[in-house]
Amino acid sequence: MEWTVEEDVAWGGNTRPAILFSPGVDEVEGGRIVFRGRLGLTGDGGAVLEVAGTHILFDLADPPPSPAVDGTWVEVRVERNSVSLWPYLL
Repeated sequence: MEWTVEEDVAWGGNTRPAILFSPGVDEVEGGRIVFRGRLGLTGDGGAVLEVAGTHILFDLADPPPSPAVDGTWVEVRVERNSVSLWPYLL
């Protein structure tokens, strides 16, 4: 299976440090999906979120997060309709 998310990582917007240090995918109030995992910065304007062995690619919104967040646990909250799981629909 392959996750596709059509939103950028916006530090302080839809992305923040995680309170729990374990991977997860949840639906929250307002129809948003929350991905929790380790954030890896790629150095070319992108990021990879590792969620329980799955890697989800993201672009970074301006301004990009500090390099200090590389490898830390984060939560990324996105609109449900921006998420697809191939070969399934959410």
